Amino acid sequence: MTDYLVVLESAWVIKDVRSVDDAIGIAISEAGKRLNPTAKFVDVEAGVIACPSCDEELPCALLIARTALVGMRMEMKVFKADSSEHAGRIAKSVVGKALRDVPLEIVEVQEL
Repeated sequence: MTDYLVVLESAWVIKDVRSVDDAIGIAISEAGKRLNPTAKFVDVEAGVIACPSCDEELPCALLIARTALVGMRMEMKVFKADSSEHAGRIAKSVVGKALRDVPLEIVEVQEL
């Protein structure tokens, strides 16, 4: 049995927001509140995306008509998993229970 670091990606919708920075702050805050009682060990941060022309990192958020879609990155350590696939399923299950109706995708699994 091995320990793993699992990175998940999620999409968060924020309504009635005026700026991308506000949307990112609200998304991180809401995710933290929903994760706090059962999965407070999950690290939440805003996702980043590389600019296709200059390779500069940009925040992963889109704001249209005061509604934002924020890409978020969540990291969780999984201890004593049978394999990397098992660790990914465990992380997705734990985070998914706390964040119902939020799409999640496993981005990376690293052995610790």
